[in-house]
Formats: sequence, C-alpha cells, structure tokens
Amino acid sequence: MLAFGAGQCAQDTSRLTPEQEARFQGEGIVRRADNIVFHYTREHGYRREETRENRVASIVVTPRTVLIHKNAKIGIEITGSSRRAYDVHRRGTRVLIHAGTGRSGEVWSFEPATDADGWTRDIRAVIRG
Repeated sequence: MLAFGAGQCAQDTSRLTPEQEARFQGEGIVRRADNIVFHYTREHGYRREETRENRVASIVVTPRTVLIHKNAKIGIEITGSSRRAYDVHRRGTRVLIHAGTGRSGEVWSFEPATDADGWTRDIRAVIRG
C-alpha cells in the first residue's frame, strides 16, 4: 500500500502522468482538489486495531473514475471495473470513501472547500457505475 507522508502541506501532490492527464481530460473532469489533507484509516487483523494518519494528496473525479493520488502514485482508483467494494457518504462537512471490507477495509475522508453533497453525489455515481 502506498504511504503518503503527513505534515507536508507545502508539497505539491497534483501532478499526474501525461497519460493520466489525457485520460481524465478525455473523460471530462467533474471535480478536482489538489494538496488536501485526507484522514486515512485502515483496520488490521482480527482485533479492532486500526491505523490513522493524515495524508496530503489530490483527488480527481470524472464521470467514470475517482482517483486519490500523490502525483503519479495511486492511493485508490475507483472505476466501473473495480472489483473492490466501495461506498461513500457524508459526515457533516466531510466526505468519507470506504474501500474494501473487514480486515482489508480502509477509509479516505476529506473536507472539500465547498459542496460536500455534490462531491458525495459525484463519487457515488462512479461507484454505482
């Protein structure tokens, strides 16, 4: 799993590969937020142990893809062909993206500058295909 560094807010995480940039431009970018702090939580083992970290990353949402990334490194990528279980919901002003289930479950949550409802709706549309 990719580890994003915490405490590096001055770092630019928005750079995509030319191929990724072309793909997302072709799909039509609906939402994009760069260099934001994600609260990342991952469950471990059979006990209720979890790891929590703040990770600075960027997010791109198109009608077909949700990508959380740190430059060319991918945290999660959701597409219509994704086999992993995904869900999204709001908690106050935060958007929570759940990836996987059980011991492989993780949550990426962030607070968009505006329109948490819209972000949630657009991410849900990708998940539901």
